Amino acid sequence: MAHQLFLLRHGQTEWSVNGRHTGRTDVPLTAAGEEQARAAGGTLRMLLGGAKLVLSSPRARALRTAELAGLLVDEVTEDLAEWDYGDYEGVTTPVIREQVPGWTVWTHPIPGGESAADVGARADKLLDRARREIENGDVVLVGHGHFSRVLVARWIGLPATSGVHFGLDPAGLAVLGDERGEPQIEHLNLLPALEA
Repeated sequence: MAHQLFLLRHGQTEWSVNGRHTGRTDVPLTAAGEEQARAAGGTLRMLLGGAKLVLSSPRARALRTAELAGLLVDEVTEDLAEWDYGDYEGVTTPVIREQVPGWTVWTHPIPGGESAADVGARADKLLDRARREIENGDVVLVGHGHFSRVLVARWIGLPATSGVHFGLDPAGLAVLGDERGEPQIEHLNLLPALEA
């Protein structure tokens, strides 16, 4: 059985609800986000194969998501941190567009933050490691929305800016693998099944 790469986005935060760009700021999960993380753990348990390596962003929202999902984090790494939004940290896109019409994280510069090329290079470094580790078992990366979308794009050889085409909601899960050596998105934005 071929092993897979799992990307788990952290659960909901207050800032993810109101659209504030959240990179370095350590915003906690909401109560709903904690419930999402627990439910995502159930989805992961159904999908994970044998031995696994779990890496997490150092941000509390990612570490708490991993904990609530029942994952034992093997390593915490800044390589999994969210896009650095620089001067736009904590600011919503509509507010940014008041000064920079048409602005998106995917298409415009981020003063004091990372460029798409910077984020793509960081994603490539992480994916190189994941591809080596996946030989020994499934790999789980617990991180963030924009950066995980870049990981999906880079996995299939698209530029980092192509991450705009992939959705990943809070506590959403992406499963990446390959078909006869060709990188493949096996599942995208699997959402945790929450009890009614």
